[in-house]
Amino acid sequence: MTNASRFTQVVHGRLAMLESRLAAARDSRHGLQVMSFEQAAVRLAGGFARPIDDESLRAAIQEALLATPMGELESIKTLPGMIDAAADTLHKAWRAGIDLAARAADHPRLAAIARLKAAVLDRLPSGMMRPVDIVAAASARIGHAPAVIGPMEIAGLTELSPCWRPLLQALTTHIPVQWTAGPRSVPAWLEDTDVAVSRSPARTPEISAVSAATAFHETIEAMRWVRSRLASGVSPSEIAIAAASPADYDDHFLALRADANIDLHFVHGVRIVTTREGQAAAALADIVVRGLSQARLRRLAALCRDTGPFETLPESWLRVLPTDAPLSTPGAWNRLFARLTPEDWPDGADHAPALRMGVEMLAKGPDAAAEIGETFLKGRALTIWRKALLTGSAASIDATLETLKQDDGLEASVSVAWMPASALAASPRRFVRLLGLNSSRWPRGIAEDRLIPDHIIPTPVLDPLPVNLADRRDFETILATTADSVVLSRARRHSDGRLLGRSQLLSGLGDETYVRRNAAPVHAFSETDRLMARPQEFAADPQAIGAQGCWRDWRLTEITPHDGLVRADHPLVLAILGRTQSASSLRRLLRNPLSFVWVYAFGWRQPQSSAEPLVLDALGIGDLVHMVLDRALRDLEAGGGLASADTETVEAAVARAAQAVAVDWESERPLPPPVIWERTLDDARVMAGRALSYGDDALPGARAYGEVPFGGSEPKSDAEAPWDASAPVTIPDTGFNIAGYIDRLDISGDGKRALVRDYKTGRQPRGDIRLNGGRELQRCLYAFAVKALLGDDVAISASLLYPREPVDLQLDDPEAVLAEITGYLRAARISLASGAALPGPDTGGDYDDLSFALPANASATYCKRKMPAATERLGEVAQIWEAE
Repeated sequence: MTNASRFTQVVHGRLAMLESRLAAARDSRHGLQVMSFEQAAVRLAGGFARPIDDESLRAAIQEALLATPMGELESIKTLPGMIDAAADTLHKAWRAGIDLAARAADHPRLAAIARLKAAVLDRLPSGMMRPVDIVAAASARIGHAPAVIGPMEIAGLTELSPCWRPLLQALTTHIPVQWTAGPRSVPAWLEDTDVAVSRSPARTPEISAVSAATAFHETIEAMRWVRSRLASGVSPSEIAIAAASPADYDDHFLALRADANIDLHFVHGVRIVTTREGQAAAALADIVVRGLSQARLRRLAALCRDTGPFETLPESWLRVLPTDAPLSTPGAWNRLFARLTPEDWPDGADHAPALRMGVEMLAKGPDAAAEIGETFLKGRALTIWRKALLTGSAASIDATLETLKQDDGLEASVSVAWMPASALAASPRRFVRLLGLNSSRWPRGIAEDRLIPDHIIPTPVLDPLPVNLADRRDFETILATTADSVVLSRARRHSDGRLLGRSQLLSGLGDETYVRRNAAPVHAFSETDRLMARPQEFAADPQAIGAQGCWRDWRLTEITPHDGLVRADHPLVLAILGRTQSASSLRRLLRNPLSFVWVYAFGWRQPQSSAEPLVLDALGIGDLVHMVLDRALRDLEAGGGLASADTETVEAAVARAAQAVAVDWESERPLPPPVIWERTLDDARVMAGRALSYGDDALPGARAYGEVPFGGSEPKSDAEAPWDASAPVTIPDTGFNIAGYIDRLDISGDGKRALVRDYKTGRQPRGDIRLNGGRELQRCLYAFAVKALLGDDVAISASLLYPREPVDLQLDDPEAVLAEITGYLRAARISLASGAALPGPDTGGDYDDLSFALPANASATYCKRKMPAATERLGEVAQIWEAE
């Protein structure tokens, strides 16, 4: 072949084109054109002819659907998926050579789709043609085929769509056309044409079959197989992994590729949402489709910090958002903006207008999806957003983004390839592993068209090249074209545990090897896999030594360092013992010393969710009632005092307080559904009214205070306090300073008596309680704080008030109880300082917010196993657990 000669090679698939061009370049075959048959037809049609690409087609369908009456499809034409279904139907009809306009009278559905087709074609660029139009234009210029195309070789194809067959037959009268089948099957219709068919014997690769536990196990074994081939000196370009439906395995291979450090090329592309730009578009789509919330805004801001309104905001601006507030309604955002001041922002400047503009834009929803994308995205992320809007509707753009793909950036000719079976059939490799050979997965089943069912146009007519026959042809082609070895793999079970059957394609191919999930691999695919396969080597790793030591210690009955033993007088332990304590922290110290260290030394906290709950938990209900009580009490004291208020006045104050608290709550915390929220507020109003109306032990001329700070706690409001809140309060003989807020304090008019009340929104305990195993410290500690701050000449009474009943449990002899608590606290301080940060009765319980850091099912196993030794080690501290 001379440099001036022209020769066309028709192949199928992007990978086949790349490899064919690479081979032509290596052989110096100047003048060789490598293209698909569609591209060859367009080349012959000349002018500005071009095929209809998917993006242009979907854009035209999206516009045409709104303006075209669709008959019985009218009710679904705006639903998500309609654009995709319409594009699929039109492609099938065009490939099959079906004239929808000519068959419009056969059925109303066909008439509607014919109208849509005409509207779509009107909206496409003039040079963009259907296959039938391309064939007609190419046939009109068939005389130029020798100069434009030259001798044609069709290589690697096993079928050709009916729409192109007339042009192929016409080309045989002007240029030599050879169908190079090699060992592949040849379609029967070629016998009626003048195309020369070239065949060659089928390859005889070594075929083996294996069964893995699950699809994920299949991918692990495939990566191990790849590593073994590479280790034996095989070039990556000679290795391929394929499946009929690669999407089932893409996520697994994407994760394993990073761990294995192998250049595994995704021939069919990777999902766009696996990239940072795709995640930015997905974060914006989440807001557009599901509405604005704080969690979604934070995600978007993290991915688009230098675009749109976020570009002008200072670093760390997210701190102006309340941590627990969902901010899922426009009203909640407006209340936030109303109370923001320049001092709230990191740089001292007021950026609320910029943030407000962004929030208002995001709140517009799907109708303004294009405008929102242009505002918040740029570069590649904006391109992805525009493509998603063209591919599907704005109302389902999040689902559309999940389907979009892009090239992974690896060079196919020098990489191990992961591809669909159809691509491998067109571009064979020496070493092949096929995955997913399960029944119903390979071959896949035939499904009716979504818009033209079988009773309107028979499925074999609309889709003459069905997927199940294509899967069979691809499987046979792969076996016939692979030079060295083929491994056939299937999964025994689905990820949910269901048994999976064998593909009928495996029949007659010999016995399969049963691969256990925990079997030691011959070749590990990564460092992690290697260590897991070599227990002796892994056992020497410091992390493994620590993990195994912890695992053994957790199962011993004696106390070990993994259970909380630390060295005596540890500086961090001494530091947290020296901090100002609260009643809650001292309760944690007495009943769960291990959690005390985790919370105050390590700073561990329970992960908080900003998602709206179905109902408020017990802690949330308690906070709500306490907030209503505090606000209502301040209102009553400002208007004449609680002592002189009648029932109607109390109820009115509680109603006002509940309304105000609800507004604040909605701005700062997650909310249950509206109906449940209203019922919760009603319950809070009832309990608050009962608590304020309870007066069996009312003091004459009393002044009432709510949420009274002491010991250095910051006041929660500007209400007057009965003492200097910054004055320290020290429990004698313990070394502990305490601080906190007293739910309610009543001081008699003569200042000689004081009543301390601690509200409890739960159920009343059975029988009389004093310390209740160390759970109830507030009454005694708060009574001590009041006496310390008001003076010894003031008579103090302390109680627990349960508004649900209502019941008021008085504490008898607070001084004696304080003396008892003092002994326990002193012992707890000495014990913890000596290194006993051990589990207690609250460890792993229903209200242990750090139980996730314990062994699984700790309350039933670990805690029961360790408690006898922990009780013995804690000594006197453990005695409070039995106190009444």
